[in-house]
Amino acid sequence: MNYINCGNYKTSYKDDFALYQTTFSKLMIYGFTILLFFVPLVANEYFLYIFNLIFISVIGAVGLNILTGATGLISLGHGAFIGVGAYAAGYIFNTLHVNFIVAILFGGLMTALVGSIFGIPSLRLKGLYLSIATLAAQFIIEFLFVRLESITGGVTGLSVDYASFFGISIDNDFKFYYLGLIFCIVMTLFATNIMRTKIGRAFLSIRDNYIAAEVMGVNIFQYKILSFAISSFYAGIAGGLWTFYTTIITPEHFTIGVSIQYLSMIIIGGLGKILGSIFGAIFMTLLPESIKFISDYFSQFYPNITQLFAFIREGVFGLVIILFLMFEPEGLYRRWKLIKAYWKLWPFSY
Repeated sequence: MNYINCGNYKTSYKDDFALYQTTFSKLMIYGFTILLFFVPLVANEYFLYIFNLIFISVIGAVGLNILTGATGLISLGHGAFIGVGAYAAGYIFNTLHVNFIVAILFGGLMTALVGSIFGIPSLRLKGLYLSIATLAAQFIIEFLFVRLESITGGVTGLSVDYASFFGISIDNDFKFYYLGLIFCIVMTLFATNIMRTKIGRAFLSIRDNYIAAEVMGVNIFQYKILSFAISSFYAGIAGGLWTFYTTIITPEHFTIGVSIQYLSMIIIGGLGKILGSIFGAIFMTLLPESIKFISDYFSQFYPNITQLFAFIREGVFGLVIILFLMFEPEGLYRRWKLIKAYWKLWPFSY
């Protein structure tokens, strides 16, 4: 009798929670990661610029997804937390002249501290009320960015020198690509493993039913603060990378619009899923570039369309979010899961 291999047959919890579900998926992930290191050899500066933006966005989106998607705590202040990491990294780099990696990590730790402070109201607040509290944090931090001129440079911004590694200045997209890629891989793997530990399961239990989680012995306050700290740490790392990529940071880089954009990433990608954060970051990075490409094409027929680019982009963003909420509420991750399930279960349709 001949048998057809269909699906994945697991016989233990260890196999079910394995990082790589199959040997094929392991080889594909390793192969794709290795391939990414060769991209700068064939890509031009524009594509490297897009990749660098994606790397920074992925780190920030993964952090927000741990807080909002995994723990169920809505945050509208993620853009401001990214700014805290950016300014902290730039300030310590300029004043103490430390290594840029130390500066980035310092930015992450400072942001984790600030995020923990603003996460304290999460013990009493949830849902809409918590989102309003984080929105207040966004405006408070934005105000400090402008007023603390001795640290942030005020409205004129803060400038830093290019980072250097063993005497090699990271002063172009080609060189920054490898820095961003390595940070993105490390931070993504760290988040993936967090979600497979006791901490990750506590986050999920708080999201699903915080009363039942507390009855089972989960320290609600401790894990909520920890979720804010981890999420803010990721935001700080993303902000630190942004500092050494642009070498100049201003308050306009970290507005409420940035917070909404990151929230859109995890909604479109898939709440509570690390891979969904990656999908969402890629989608939301490529979307404005695609709109710009289309508007540039039609500008030869309608010259005034370039002046309306900002309004068109915001309108398309809103429309895309509405469409995803209506027709694909679980995000791009669910679509990817369905595609994988089709090939795993073939030739059966269930």
